[in-house]
Amino acid sequence: MIELTKENFEQEVHQSKGVTFVDFWSDGCVPCKQLMPDVHAMAERHAGKAKFCSFNIDGARRVAMKEQVLGLPTMLIYIDGVRKDGVTGSDLTINQIEDMVKKYI
Repeated sequence: MIELTKENFEQEVHQSKGVTFVDFWSDGCVPCKQLMPDVHAMAERHAGKAKFCSFNIDGARRVAMKEQVLGLPTMLIYIDGVRKDGVTGSDLTINQIEDMVKKYI
């Protein structure tokens, strides 16, 4: 997974062609950390079908606000740099996340 920063977010997400998946998380988000190993494994299973990215919003809240990330964890799908879909919530399961991803790859 590509580690996004506030410096490379625009280039890696909004200027990207094809399908881009972004996992928004923070250091203090327990559900985010619980899902992380499964999200990384999903990214490996679907490598080459989409760009998979991870974005720690700590220290980059303006980017999160601009992307309308209102809760964590949040998983968003962008196509050709435009947000198309997303799921949010502390009760997210990897199956829900993977079902969303499969709609676009």
